[in-house]
Amino acid sequence: MKSYREELWFETKTRRAYLNITPQVEAVLKASGVTEGLVLVNAMHITASVYINDDEPGLLRDFDDVLERLAPHDARYRHNETGEDNGDAHVKRQLMGREVVVAVTDGRLDFGPWEQIFYGEFDGCRRKRVLVKVIGE
Repeated sequence: MKSYREELWFETKTRRAYLNITPQVEAVLKASGVTEGLVLVNAMHITASVYINDDEPGLLRDFDDVLERLAPHDARYRHNETGEDNGDAHVKRQLMGREVVVAVTDGRLDFGPWEQIFYGEFDGCRRKRVLVKVIGE
């Protein structure tokens, strides 16, 4: 069995952003040489997320609207009493999830219809990384 690891780095210009990272993950998969196995993609920061969904602009705005209603940036968070201002970003990350695992079949990500991998940023304007770990044959 092969194992391959690579990091992707992102620095958004806005506090919140939703980036389709499917092409970058596909490139890592290709570099790994794995044709049958699994790909783990996870955010390596506690105020960012990795998730799978449709790349439709209205849906991305809906995610942002719902997350802001559930965990508004300007709400009172105990975490922010430590001098931070990102309590909302921690909650948003918990709601959207830390990682995804995708099957690899015939050297390709084995997606359902419309599925794409996204990086969700909830406390941006600084560099953060995503781990891509490929295992298989």
